Amino acid sequence: MTEQPIVPDENAPREECGVFGVWAPGEDVAKLTYYGLYALQHRGQEAAGIAVADGSQVIVFKDLGLVSQVFDEATLAGMIGHVAVGHCRYSTTGSTTWENAQPVFRHTAAGTGVALGHNGNLVNTAALAGQARDAGLLNNGSMAATTDSEILGALLAHGAADTSLEAAALELLPNVRGAFCLTFMDENTLYAARDPHGVRPLSLGRLDRGWVVASETAALDIVGASFVRDIEPGELLAIDADGVRSTRFANPTPKTCVFEYVYLARPDSTLAGRSVHAARVDIGRRLAREMPVDADLVIGVPESGTPAAVGYAQESGIPFGQGLMKNAYVGRTFIQPSQTIRQLGIRLKLNPLREVIRGKRLVVVDDSIVRGNTQRALIRMLREAGALEVHVRIASPPVKWPCFYGIDFASPAELIANAANADGSQGEMLDAVRHAIGADSLGYISIEGMISATEQPASRLCCACFDGVYPIELPSETALGKNVVEQMLANAARDGGALADNDNASALRRP
Repeated sequence: MTEQPIVPDENAPREECGVFGVWAPGEDVAKLTYYGLYALQHRGQEAAGIAVADGSQVIVFKDLGLVSQVFDEATLAGMIGHVAVGHCRYSTTGSTTWENAQPVFRHTAAGTGVALGHNGNLVNTAALAGQARDAGLLNNGSMAATTDSEILGALLAHGAADTSLEAAALELLPNVRGAFCLTFMDENTLYAARDPHGVRPLSLGRLDRGWVVASETAALDIVGASFVRDIEPGELLAIDADGVRSTRFANPTPKTCVFEYVYLARPDSTLAGRSVHAARVDIGRRLAREMPVDADLVIGVPESGTPAAVGYAQESGIPFGQGLMKNAYVGRTFIQPSQTIRQLGIRLKLNPLREVIRGKRLVVVDDSIVRGNTQRALIRMLREAGALEVHVRIASPPVKWPCFYGIDFASPAELIANAANADGSQGEMLDAVRHAIGADSLGYISIEGMISATEQPASRLCCACFDGVYPIELPSETALGKNVVEQMLANAARDGGALADNDNASALRRP
């Protein structure tokens, strides 16, 4: 049977989203947000958007595509103001449509505007959607946005009808469950909030004439902001002419996603005081101690496997080399490859340096194995290029559980680590995966080794995709999944439930 070729990246763990916000009178806040989102592009490549306010109105521009595809000079020049929020999206709730692009925009009953960007994934979306539906805030028409973010925006704007947006947020956020980092704004003020578990990162930075919040510290660096501190779990910030105000809306119980250290965050970012690059190099060193092998050359799968490969080489004494070239311009494309190109599979993104790997026993270091299709194609390609042996080392433990907090992993049945009999031993699982991908040997870092490399206490990390321990209680299966809101709206339409117009569609849209 002929193996199905793959499109590069289709089997990788999907990123979640990136959020950015800036309050800076006298600065070009639209361009600052553009460059901030550019730095966060790795967190979501499906859609991008920016909202800007000048004290009297909120303007929103968003579209499907990369940040550089959505915005041009003329668009940014027309977005004038002193406060802005931005968002780059990967869909974890709701399908990939223009309506689901962010920032979400809503009018309050008082006529003011609210724009919101959200990174993460809620676990009580169904309950919040029911609340929004009962209040007449959702649309059952074909143009409806169907994200948990849209529901948050609707409830915020509704709550701010006869009070301030800050007060509405302090009333709503304690009832929101799951992972959320929010940047939102009205005509004058920038707000940022992080869920009580701090699952996703969010940082505060200082400009000469203002303030910046961003999903990662790398985005602060890019716009010339100095890092001030991480926004605390369970904290709401309000930034305006009076400065920065901090309010606690919940007691913090930190459970930062350990996969941020392994794969998601940029290596030049810092998480909870720990350099992501340093953590990944340390993972590689620990991996070499835990899973040694006799070989000639260590190579990393670019880009995310490279720091761990460097660490593995340093610890093992095996030379590090660049054995694979990555096409930096592939990313996710909306132009699907032809069947002829599909046959080339992974070569669209990665190509071997034959003179480097020919005749060598290779250690190939990658960040994770999800379904295993990419690794299988990669190993076949390396053998065709002349590698004598291919020993795979993985900088994270076996992924056995889906994430419900903002990463779109495959279902448990699709995860290759579950391919062996559930009752089987760790050794049987390793052998089954090794055989499936065609490697000469296979080794994963231990959960303990991975956690130690982060320099964070195990009690402050979420490792659910590796150990199945979910720190935030999950609802029933029927209330989970990417299309929860679509299903609710479909049911409402079928039952004749009347829902109000969605004014998210009044945001600017490129023809």
